[in-house]
Amino acid sequence: MDLFDRLRAARPDDWRAYVAHPFVDGLGDGTLPAAAFQSYLVQDYLFLIQFARAYALAIYKSRTLDEMRTALSGVKAILDTEMDLHVRLCAGWGLGPSELERAPEGRATIAYTRFVLDCGQRGDLLDLYVALAPCVVGYAEIAGALARRPGGISESNPYRDWILEYSGPLYQEVARSARANLDRLARLALTEARFDDLAETFGRASRLEADFWSQGFDVLG
Repeated sequence: MDLFDRLRAARPDDWRAYVAHPFVDGLGDGTLPAAAFQSYLVQDYLFLIQFARAYALAIYKSRTLDEMRTALSGVKAILDTEMDLHVRLCAGWGLGPSELERAPEGRATIAYTRFVLDCGQRGDLLDLYVALAPCVVGYAEIAGALARRPGGISESNPYRDWILEYSGPLYQEVARSARANLDRLARLALTEARFDDLAETFGRASRLEADFWSQGFDVLG
């Protein structure tokens, strides 16, 4: 197993709470209320702003030019690709980039993103990338599974574009690169004594991802 698989195996309940969340099921079968998805998209836009900052922190924490280029690719994937999807989808509701950026951050958004930034500030690159991994790799795995569901990417599913974006080759390559980067950093800095701490970080990040999904339902009352 690579490091990602080891971390996931060490925290199965946390991982399951994230990837088997009712929000995910609603994306897959198209039954997620539109208001919940819109709320999620707005918060995810704000979330991505903070994750871009996390990758910028990774540039600062890098020890080599190769590490800096890896972190830069993460910044570019967010700013040049992921955020465009949110802008495109939100435009259908009359929300432009300026309105998205001015929206107030939800509590789950703050909790998760600041947790990631704190991991990076007090730790090294491995700590930071482990905290990022449930999001970066998890979205690829979730969307890939949803794309394989009957009707997951049918024209009738209103969340087809979201699923196609994260199950598509560009984002799948982002996830593969993230896993490879974890393994490279592990070869340099991982000891068995440290693994438990990293698994705790991974588990907490996965739970915070589940809380982020749940936040989307808050608008429903």
